[in-house]
Amino acid sequence: MRLKFTVAAAALASAFVTAALAPAPASAQQQRFVTIGTGGVTGVYYPAGGAICRLVNRDRSKHGIRCSVESTGGSVANVNLLRQGELDFGVAQADIQFNATKGAAAFAKDGAHGDLRFAFSLHPEVMTVVARREAGIKSVADFRGKRFNIGNPGGGTRVMTEELMGAMGMKAGDLALASELRPDEQGPALCDGKIDGFTFVVGHPSANITDPTTICNAQIVPVTGAAVDKLIGDKPFYTKAQVPGGMYRGNPNATDTYGVLATIVTSAKVPEDVVYNVVRAVFENFNEFKGLHPALANLRPEDMATKGQFAPVHPGAAKYYREKGWMK
Repeated sequence: MRLKFTVAAAALASAFVTAALAPAPASAQQQRFVTIGTGGVTGVYYPAGGAICRLVNRDRSKHGIRCSVESTGGSVANVNLLRQGELDFGVAQADIQFNATKGAAAFAKDGAHGDLRFAFSLHPEVMTVVARREAGIKSVADFRGKRFNIGNPGGGTRVMTEELMGAMGMKAGDLALASELRPDEQGPALCDGKIDGFTFVVGHPSANITDPTTICNAQIVPVTGAAVDKLIGDKPFYTKAQVPGGMYRGNPNATDTYGVLATIVTSAKVPEDVVYNVVRAVFENFNEFKGLHPALANLRPEDMATKGQFAPVHPGAAKYYREKGWMK
């Protein structure tokens, strides 16, 4: 049963990127190849990146840009790959973007990423905590002494989880097990009884939450309290959020938590015309873009041009936004 859900989710994500991999009509010499770093194939980043590439590639005979997506470790990995010149665009949580521009947290060792640039924001990413009902967990504090997945290294979930635990006076040593499973591994591990819970910072709905709530009746746990309120108050990129009630089996009520926007970032080294055409492809086909994944359904163009921006706006994106009157 679990295999059925996981394969279906991966197939759905792959469908979004089919056009990104189709043969181009223009010759290779006339094309500019760009790659968007995303996340795991069963999350939201991968199909969102595929949706962008699908729209870019539709007009590649005109602008000469061919777009493809790459599954990566997530936000931190994408920013680092941009710095190394291995990617042209990447999906990154706004907090990761903020820390990269400051040389803080995961970027303290390498310093500020001076070439990081903002293109546009996407959907809200919600801190989602999922637990086995048998574990009797009612809050994040109840994970002390339990087996808990804190997220894979290189992902935004890992960064936010460690920050949340720190705010609550917890550390990995307070857990019976602090596993580092990827998003597509944690649901099966939960249902197999190998872990008691996990965090996942994600847009909803997500197959990685659908699977364990459907297969083993997992529950979504509130992330609230004084420590969370202080985090939201101290950090400019966090806001209160909810996991909608009834979206996942066995979880009929909305669950209070907090979240951050997902954003598309790029590098100052990527040419202005490339970024302009990628941004234009999304917003000139906006209704179709919103329809390519449920997490994108409630986006507003004007918000995407400005909200979640902590790195400088790339000149190519700024050019389009000025044309639309969204930026002075």
